[in-house]
Amino acid sequence: MNRPTGPSRPRAVRAAAIAVAALGIGYAPIAATEIWPYARPGAPALGERLLAHTVDSQYVADAVADRTAPYGHSLTALIVHSVLGAALMLLGPVQLLTAVRRRRRLHRALGTVYAVAVYAAMAAAAAYLARTAPEDAFGGASFWIVLAVILAGTVLSCTFGVLAALTRRPDIHQRWMLLCYGYLMTAPLLRLEWGTLPRFWPGLPMQDINRLALMHLGTLVVLGALLASRAGDRRRTVAGLTGSWAPGPLLLAAHLAGALGLTWLGISFRAAGPEGQRLLVALLVPHLSAVALLARRRAAAGRAGRGWAREEWSIHLAAFGLAPAFSAGCTVLFEHALHLDRLTALTAGAGIGTGVLAFAATAVVSLRLQYARHVLALAPPPAATATPATAPA
Repeated sequence: MNRPTGPSRPRAVRAAAIAVAALGIGYAPIAATEIWPYARPGAPALGERLLAHTVDSQYVADAVADRTAPYGHSLTALIVHSVLGAALMLLGPVQLLTAVRRRRRLHRALGTVYAVAVYAAMAAAAAYLARTAPEDAFGGASFWIVLAVILAGTVLSCTFGVLAALTRRPDIHQRWMLLCYGYLMTAPLLRLEWGTLPRFWPGLPMQDINRLALMHLGTLVVLGALLASRAGDRRRTVAGLTGSWAPGPLLLAAHLAGALGLTWLGISFRAAGPEGQRLLVALLVPHLSAVALLARRRAAAGRAGRGWAREEWSIHLAAFGLAPAFSAGCTVLFEHALHLDRLTALTAGAGIGTGVLAFAATAVVSLRLQYARHVLALAPPPAATATPATAPA
């Protein structure tokens, strides 16, 4: 069920929130020191040391051997980006805590700092991308494209979240800001996968591990943002909500198109040899697991009579189902418009599919909530109860 009785669900939500907060807080010092060695040789880089101890020192040395020249063009921008990124990792959990504790003034003040930090950090990231040729990015052109899309998604989701706060729409504000923080969480999760995925694919260089992580990081972060949004919304229904914007036929059409796209992606990845097959596994398992989870949550919400929860799960389920078709279309576009080779175009297309479609689904959910308010505003006021006339004496 969408929110079963008993202590198990609240404990799971708290455990997930603690895990995310711990990951962000733990990553903050790593982010803050990541670029310093390129500006001052010999400066401590906590992330490199930890990774070398976790995996292998040669694995790390090979990965950073060719980074000096690409990073040298944008050292100031990268330092600003990494230091502000560390601050955002800390501000995210604090903002969530102040919202839960209803400390509105503190939440608004820190929210202003958070938004300014997002814009400044993303401006620095944009400067780095503008000065770096796509093929010189760590992981190649596919990673450059994914970074650019994450940048755009982070800025836009933060902007929509700020606008929702200014217009006093807290439910919409919450969804956009959680999605914004989800996009930012791709950074610590990527570092975590640098240390985890070599256990499944030993001997692969970090650049290849990087591309494997691209296949599912988008799915993980947007799914986490959605689960957090639903955990914070206890409404069984929304006043003014009528019908559905994601009915059964639309869901069926979205998943049929997605199945065709996924089949095309699968055939294309398999044709690319061992590397393509690894990328396909890294894409399929998380994507299909996420779709199954959303379908189960949608069905449980329907059985429990939670109409609003079912509607939101349905909208996101349609987006997740359609994501492979979107990725296939992006692959063709990247291959022909940007003149990328097939595997690079496939990696970039698959890397952005779920993240972009989840952004679109959040926009649809926001419009759905706004339209419900509009319907409610247009509804005629309830008829006044007539008072019986007093009979003349």
